[in-house]
Amino acid sequence: MIRKIEQADAAKIARMLKKISNFTNNEVEVAMELVNIAANNPAQNDYHLFVYEYEKKILGYHCTGKRPLTDGVFDLYWIVADPDSEIKGIGKNLLEHAEGFVKENNGRWFLAETSSKDSYARTRSFYLRNKFTIVAEIKDFYSVGDHLIIFGKYFY
Repeated sequence: MIRKIEQADAAKIARMLKKISNFTNNEVEVAMELVNIAANNPAQNDYHLFVYEYEKKILGYHCTGKRPLTDGVFDLYWIVADPDSEIKGIGKNLLEHAEGFVKENNGRWFLAETSSKDSYARTRSFYLRNKFTIVAEIKDFYSVGDHLIIFGKYFY
């Protein structure tokens, strides 16, 4: 089941994020900032966070939001699946849910950003398999040799 985040989910998400070897401590802190905003301020409208729950366990989540100053561009801030889960397709289900959310909110562009590091090759492949295209690359964005890759999916 995919549902809106609840306050009690934040600690479970923190534990899940810490298991993902690609994420640095700083990246986990940034992810948790958004998790805590969404969990503790349900009336806010910047970060829409949904969890994938199975048998009372949080196995993944996505955080999506409308890009300010646009008339229909949304960002996929985070999409995460528990690396210890044996259930296949969590990421795909979360992405499909996020796309549905964007469409329901009159989104026309859906953007996702990631790193060019070799350790993010599976992430880049995931977006390409799910019909995103590379719309931009900014060289040496995160650090020298680590480029920002921006994927996009256009709905109209």
